[in-house]
Amino acid sequence: MIPTDPATKLAAARTRLILDKPFLGALVLRLPLQAVEGDWCDTTATDARRFYYNPAYIAELTPAETQFVLAHEALHCALQHFARRGHRAKHRWDLACDFAINPILIDDGLTPPPGMLYERSYAGMAAEEIYPYIEDNPNESTLDQHVYDRPEDRQGNQDDRPPPPQSERDDDQGKGKGQSPQPSPDENAGGRQPPPLSEKEREELAQQWQQRLAGAAQQARQAGKLGGELARLVDYLLAPQLPWRMLLARYMSAQARDDYNYSRPSTRRGDPAILPSLRSQQLDVAVAIDVSGSITREEMGEFVSEIDAIKGQLRARLTLHACDERLVPEGPWTFEPWETFALPERFTGGGGTDFRPVFEWADRLDRAPDLLVYFTDAQGRFPAHAPHFPVLWLVKGRKPVPFGQRVQLN
Repeated sequence: MIPTDPATKLAAARTRLILDKPFLGALVLRLPLQAVEGDWCDTTATDARRFYYNPAYIAELTPAETQFVLAHEALHCALQHFARRGHRAKHRWDLACDFAINPILIDDGLTPPPGMLYERSYAGMAAEEIYPYIEDNPNESTLDQHVYDRPEDRQGNQDDRPPPPQSERDDDQGKGKGQSPQPSPDENAGGRQPPPLSEKEREELAQQWQQRLAGAAQQARQAGKLGGELARLVDYLLAPQLPWRMLLARYMSAQARDDYNYSRPSTRRGDPAILPSLRSQQLDVAVAIDVSGSITREEMGEFVSEIDAIKGQLRARLTLHACDERLVPEGPWTFEPWETFALPERFTGGGGTDFRPVFEWADRLDRAPDLLVYFTDAQGRFPAHAPHFPVLWLVKGRKPVPFGQRVQLN
């Protein structure tokens, strides 16, 4: 029998998620349910602490659609969309966040309610990647409401507001660990629209949801019910978030060949001992750029300028090539350590992606590179075997690589 009472329907949908999809169910369990008695919420909403809902709207949903809206709000929190906006326009950011979440839930077998935003081409993309591709269309809106933020750009310090009750600031440690934070009886009575988060609250909640995401993933993996795009998403979100420029400089520096010379010194110096002396050699680096169409010219320029800054410090000669499904006919281009590393005027390309031509080209060089740096989204055909030289992948997106060192760009 299908429950008709909205609160009962939500509780039943949450239980079904816990049983069938423990990862999403564990996240949903972290959001206390709060009915709205005002007119500010027509459907559902979240402030990263609660799941707000309009009882009349929930009453119209099917049980499967009810599971979707619960998981939708929980993923907004788990993906920390409330903390990642920066100075982006709120309405446009909200659209990008929904376009990022909904394909994940649909691919996981959930049923979206009518009016939910969906664009298949955005599947596998983060909200930051989707944002530049959409227009801030006032006639297009999310079905739910994201009430953890204010429309204007974040500026100044809003920490003068009183902190939330301890029951809401459950930090998953000590008292209340493993339990869903319960709202204070007097707090937000009647489901009034909550105020936006302060910067301090945003930071605290981001840390809490990171912990909750890790715990939910561990439980789901133990049950054998976490795979596909959700598994890749979790691995991406829980990976160490280090600046890619720092990792690039560190890796290139490690490849610099600083050899010791043990040749016998001149006897005129009067010292018969043979001591090693440091003799730095020039570093030969091959740089490949994916020009299949998924990497913008601006992103290429940022990448190249960073490589150029590191090159001058390491006395590195760079050989640049570009490739989509085949090497571009204009390349390669070679830059000596004293020359500025810059993008050529134009590339031909824009087709599919095949990484094999670059590795075949590198194998044919007179001297194997000390390092190959590949700038790509990692969506293409890889060589069957790893090469005999080190490879550093600078990856835009969440796709894995079969060998070499992977550095996350976005």
